[in-house]
Amino acid sequence: MGAALIDGKAFAATLRGRVAAAVTRLKAQHGLTPGLAVVLVGEDPASQVYVRNKGRETVAAGMASFEHRLTAEISEADLLELIAQLNADVAVHGILVQLPLPKHIRDETVLAAIDPAKDVDGFHVINAGLLAVGGHGMVPCTPLGCLMLLKDHLGDLSGREAVVVGRSNIVGKPMAQLLIAENCTVTVAHSRTRDLPDVCRRADILVAAVGRPEMIRADWIKPGAVVVDVGINRVPGLEPGKTRLVGDVAFDEACKVAGAITPVPGGVGPMTIACLLVNCLTACARQNGLDAPEL
Repeated sequence: MGAALIDGKAFAATLRGRVAAAVTRLKAQHGLTPGLAVVLVGEDPASQVYVRNKGRETVAAGMASFEHRLTAEISEADLLELIAQLNADVAVHGILVQLPLPKHIRDETVLAAIDPAKDVDGFHVINAGLLAVGGHGMVPCTPLGCLMLLKDHLGDLSGREAVVVGRSNIVGKPMAQLLIAENCTVTVAHSRTRDLPDVCRRADILVAAVGRPEMIRADWIKPGAVVVDVGINRVPGLEPGKTRLVGDVAFDEACKVAGAITPVPGGVGPMTIACLLVNCLTACARQNGLDAPEL
């Protein structure tokens, strides 16, 4: 028997449907339409695809979509002025600045300028702090999606041993905080962890978020463990000139050991945009003195 596949694509579709239903209720009961502003600076092809997909899903959920496409030459001061305008706009409940930004613009300065209540990416230092102390801030979308998939598959996570491989501010650190809040025993491992394979083998839940293609092998995985692969890496394909997407886990061999695993593509990836919609809905409700809808 191979590992059970955790279908993030199907879960995300269901979640987007629940968000759309909640938006409909919010409009009918309170006259509110959640609004998401996405800011794209420059012509990065991958970022353009992400922004287009985010806009399409925002509209499909019944929300208002505001796109701001700026040239790569825009000054940091002008970008900060736009963010100040969006902070003050009552029709905008969520602000997302697509990364990476051009080199002359400091990511940390721009992200810090976003109103924490509208920071649907969950990257503002105030939201990071709230997550660390168990408060009610905005949670980064990818870790939030991972947690939803884990709870859907396992139910109560209390007491389970979790290993997060990767310590980025975007995935690794917030993922660890979310798992701690679910009463897991959590280890954060990284490039300087001694005996990394042995650390991974302790995990009932193994989250791979390192950005290295197929780094985690089958013999790193505890038999029956649940593996969440956050990695999206483009590598040479089987045919000349072609490429393919792989995760941070050697999927084919891991399937023979793990109890359940997210595929790449079709696992964590679709959850990120779905959770962005969740965060925008939550932000709209909170900014208007309402509880976040139960999804």
